Amino acid sequence: MEFLKKYSTSNPHPVEAGLPTLSKLGNPKFPDNLDIKKVAAAWIDELGKAAAQTNVEGVLALLVNSDFKTGILDDDHIPSASGNVIPVYWRDFLSLTWDFRTFEGTPAIQNFLQARLQVAKISNLKLGPVSLDKLFPDLVWIQLFFTFETEVGIASGIARLVPITISASQPKSLADDLNTGDVTWRAHLVFTNLEDLKGFPESLGVKRNGLPNHGKWEEQRRRENAYEDRDPTVLIIGGGQSGLDVAARLKALGVDALIVEKNKRIGDNWRLRYDALCLHDTVWCDHMPYLPFVSEIIDVASSNLELAGWLESYAEALELNVWTSIEALEATQDRQSKIWLVRVKKGDGSERIFKVNHIVMASGLKGGTVYVPEYPGMDRFQGTMLHSTEYHNAQAHLNKKVIVIGAGTSAHDICVDYVDSGIDVTMFQRSSTYILSALKGLRLLLDGLYSENGLPTDVADRVNASFPTLMMAGVAHRGAQAVAEVDREILEGLHRVGFKLNMGYKDAGALLQAMNTASGYYVDVGGSQHIIDGKIKLKNDSQIKEFTKTGIKFDNDSELEADVVVFCTGYIDSGSTMRKIFGDAIAEGVGETFGLNKEGETKGLYRQLKYKGLYSMMGNFPMCRFYSKHVALQIKAMEEGIFDGKTYSK
Repeated sequence: MEFLKKYSTSNPHPVEAGLPTLSKLGNPKFPDNLDIKKVAAAWIDELGKAAAQTNVEGVLALLVNSDFKTGILDDDHIPSASGNVIPVYWRDFLSLTWDFRTFEGTPAIQNFLQARLQVAKISNLKLGPVSLDKLFPDLVWIQLFFTFETEVGIASGIARLVPITISASQPKSLADDLNTGDVTWRAHLVFTNLEDLKGFPESLGVKRNGLPNHGKWEEQRRRENAYEDRDPTVLIIGGGQSGLDVAARLKALGVDALIVEKNKRIGDNWRLRYDALCLHDTVWCDHMPYLPFVSEIIDVASSNLELAGWLESYAEALELNVWTSIEALEATQDRQSKIWLVRVKKGDGSERIFKVNHIVMASGLKGGTVYVPEYPGMDRFQGTMLHSTEYHNAQAHLNKKVIVIGAGTSAHDICVDYVDSGIDVTMFQRSSTYILSALKGLRLLLDGLYSENGLPTDVADRVNASFPTLMMAGVAHRGAQAVAEVDREILEGLHRVGFKLNMGYKDAGALLQAMNTASGYYVDVGGSQHIIDGKIKLKNDSQIKEFTKTGIKFDNDSELEADVVVFCTGYIDSGSTMRKIFGDAIAEGVGETFGLNKEGETKGLYRQLKYKGLYSMMGNFPMCRFYSKHVALQIKAMEEGIFDGKTYSK
């Protein structure tokens, strides 16, 4: 496969710079009977001592010493290879920074600890499960889970200790149990995560109300949802999975929240899409907070209607407060009180103004505003033009010639639908696409965490989050190479017919592609074979020049006739929806709320934006499930006076 360059441990890809490979560690030798629990316990004991004394140097002594920075996300280019430099990371989600941060290199970690170790007041560290993991033959570490407390919270952590050959730059540890022969064990990665606020636990299990409610439940629910004599504390704009997850998390923390959804029913954001739509993530990825998806009995890949029904039943089962057929018209913030005034329009045309402390924007991927590129001559095209969000099925276009613009998920699904209905369809591929199969490639990547025999969902989510993107890019690159091997037949077939392929953003497969652009890839569920077989015609040798009355003309003067053109071109950035509701000034002040920053963290999402009480929430099911708790914890902490909105931002 010409597009797939070969790399090896002796010739690593540059995005593998963040991996602590055995060769970088000096090819250390450690005994087969290594007592990993003894090593882990010694590390936690030393961390506890250093934290109690706010001894920054003591904490740093337990970590790999390195000033290396990968630079993977500094620009659009792939950096040069890193040689034998060992990386070190500390990733924190709220517990120590009230933010989502990844610190790369000893200097950055040192600055962070000097600023936050004394303030956080870490205490009561307890060791959890320990394992010796070999992710690849040259990637070996002791993984340990732990819990701890801060002044205001209860937190969890994951550390990965790597074996380093003792040298002048990586000296023997002062704790004997961290040394085994010529090897010392140090953390190349620490992940710390806020789980709960002290004094304000979630109302789960034994903490629930245990008293019966004889004959009063129906009226109580009506009043709760009507908001006749009160305003909610939080207004959530959007009732998809992100809005529902946040509402559930807030309810568990005792925060009054109302979802306003523009559609008539919860689930319509899936229900009203094209009939052939199915989730490509497996059901084990799709659990929601407090109520697992019924994965034991339904198919592994859920249809849009199954998912729509699930979301609607979730809102009802968890007794979430929801208003449907509601359009958010305008939101302004009082400069002194910081209270938000939100004007909404109901389905009957009447309006209401809510006064709320917090707004969570959960209006869909990139805000849900569709993108249709403009081409000369579109106004004179005599056929039908529509965006993929307007497409339902092929029956309306029988005996027509169709051009589908785009080569991502929606484009493939819709093209397959046309082929299955006997319709002449051509896919216009504007740029190269990353392809992996659902049955082989995707399962290869996901099954270790999310599968029938995978980890418990909450544990899998923490493990997944514990890998900084700057490091995970290297793992993802290796995963993409493995996927390309199991998908070799389909990829070679696509290459043979001229379909333009790539290896994803930074050659790291679907991971960075999804996190950075959420476009340009396809999880193959049959569309690729249709392209190989010629059932889906392919056009990608030239860009569009203009529309004609009867079709499209290209830069190389070739033409395609069309009765129907379907734009599978995705969505505008979330700023468009923000601008519509909040106005230009706030939208510009908020900035980007999607993609990755240089630390590998998402821009703007899951944290308070520039304006007090304003948050943005979006993502796939695992992301929404995990990060919804962090949004809820920030809101609860602000409501209780624990958090003033200031984060560690150095």
